[in-house]
Amino acid sequence: MRTSLAFRAIVAAGLIALPGMASAQWRAVNRSEVFPISKGVFEVVNRSSSRTQDYWCAAGDYAITQLRTAATQRIYVSVPIGASQFRSGKRGVRFSLTPPPEGPAPDSYSLSVKKVGENLTAASARNYCYDDLFLDF
Repeated sequence: MRTSLAFRAIVAAGLIALPGMASAQWRAVNRSEVFPISKGVFEVVNRSSSRTQDYWCAAGDYAITQLRTAATQRIYVSVPIGASQFRSGKRGVRFSLTPPPEGPAPDSYSLSVKKVGENLTAASARNYCYDDLFLDF
């Protein structure tokens, strides 16, 4: 049987696109995707929202649930929000369990993923997962 030219083109296009279609290694409770990069370093990619709380929620959830860190473990922004390394057209934030070489950011009262060194404890970050649960009441 001869394979149609259209079928071959579809298969070829699928094979070419395959490397860029990496699947998430893990999904946080808020459905954000988390991609491990190296030991204690990972990227969070939100599904549609760009709310800062969603990035921190996924980072805290991943650190506690998958990496089994203590609730007091600090999580640091190692690469600020920008183009995702894993999802084309999406934004991501890279987090680390160790402070960046320039050290942690000074304490502030703002919640940010725009500066290297911004940090929260894993428990504080994970608590942002529960904010949306109580908005409907």
